[in-house]
Amino acid sequence: MNDKILNTLKELRAYALQRKAEVSISIHAEDSHLMRFANSAISLNTNEMLIRLEITAFEGRRRAGYEMITDLEDMAKLKQGVDHAVEMAHLAQPLTYEPSIPVYTTDFLDESGYDAALANLANAERLDFFNQVSKGLETNELKLSGIISNGTNTLAMINTRSEHWQYFLFTDCQVTSVLAHSTLKWEVSAEQSAQKKSELKPSAMHDRLEKLVDLYQKGKPEQLPLGNYDIVFGSAAIGAWLEYIVYIGLDGGEMKRGNTFLLEKDLGQKKFSSRFTLLDNPTRLETFPFRRDFTGIERKLFPIVENGVFKSFVWGQDDADEFAANPTGHTVMHLSLEVKTGQKPVNSLDELLAMPRDKDILYIPYIHYIGLVNPTEGILTGSSRFGALLLKKDGTVAIPYNVRVTESLLTLFGEGIEWLSSVSEPYNVSRSYGARNPTSIIVPRFMRVNNLEISHSNSSY
Repeated sequence: MNDKILNTLKELRAYALQRKAEVSISIHAEDSHLMRFANSAISLNTNEMLIRLEITAFEGRRRAGYEMITDLEDMAKLKQGVDHAVEMAHLAQPLTYEPSIPVYTTDFLDESGYDAALANLANAERLDFFNQVSKGLETNELKLSGIISNGTNTLAMINTRSEHWQYFLFTDCQVTSVLAHSTLKWEVSAEQSAQKKSELKPSAMHDRLEKLVDLYQKGKPEQLPLGNYDIVFGSAAIGAWLEYIVYIGLDGGEMKRGNTFLLEKDLGQKKFSSRFTLLDNPTRLETFPFRRDFTGIERKLFPIVENGVFKSFVWGQDDADEFAANPTGHTVMHLSLEVKTGQKPVNSLDELLAMPRDKDILYIPYIHYIGLVNPTEGILTGSSRFGALLLKKDGTVAIPYNVRVTESLLTLFGEGIEWLSSVSEPYNVSRSYGARNPTSIIVPRFMRVNNLEISHSNSSY
């Protein structure tokens, strides 16, 4: 635990009380490291330590926030931040509702997601990891690219309603490796997400790349005819589709504003496949969870979809205040989504390739550049990339040029699901912009969905 952070929060709280101001204060500290590879060489190796101070000031229904990247040693500057927030709140337009200020009844410390070995990962270890991933695979034509990003996140908060505080500390790592053919222009990839150093497995990434390279070197490339296909999505594709369900499906405030494809009337209704169960599960450390939300609500296993039945929206405190709803413990930086596994014992690429098939099946491990087509219908679009395969009925494997899938999430996770694999893994969906916010979704390794339309088909890589 960082005593400097907590002491700073307490001093700023005391200053706000001295000013007779109502404020909420949080500090986000990140120690981020990034090693990037391009053309089989290190193209960037950097790290940064940033501290963000965020103050929210309240004056009745008026509210204003002020954020600064700062140095905890400069207390005069930090107090100026409190002054700015208070002055802005005085001039703010009143809200149409009364915003809540949490009252923490006890101190809360959660360091369960911290791993010192991952926090202290050295440059030599990052380089060695990538060397193991690519060992024996690079040639004059096959070039390695990718990133390994790891860091430590500290988040602490306090307010003027009580002297108690909340403090979270966790580590994360995201790895992506790509082998690209310089003349034929195809690309294959492997990825990993880790919450602790022992979860980093370069051999698993190497074996996946080696298998895909072999298939791409031997397989015949072809343009797929437009039409409907049975598609097996890999974990990266499943996670990428599901990332969007939070924003256009599950958020209670966005539902009230008319921006979601799930509506109040859908509660208790079967909207997805009976094989599909979606949870918010803050017990899974792989998701970098918050075990309490920022208002102090204890976060427990939260069913969202059970066997296809839509059970609940998620409500952060502010939206709950605005729309007179009950908060569900989701005033957090990210959810801890988990899709329950199925029964199909197909949990590796080799097992997928060996699976008997009575028709051609398209395998899409990764979805590239997902875009929103119609959020109120749940329609997304994205193209295949990084290792798609056409598993032919005769047992051979062809290499399809990129194809585009444009479907509703209600269809992607609807009655067309034939099976889900029996083993799951975390897929990292962290963004590299703004404050470090490591996020992953636990998904089955494979999901087969029948009769999906391919709306566009490329004629080359």
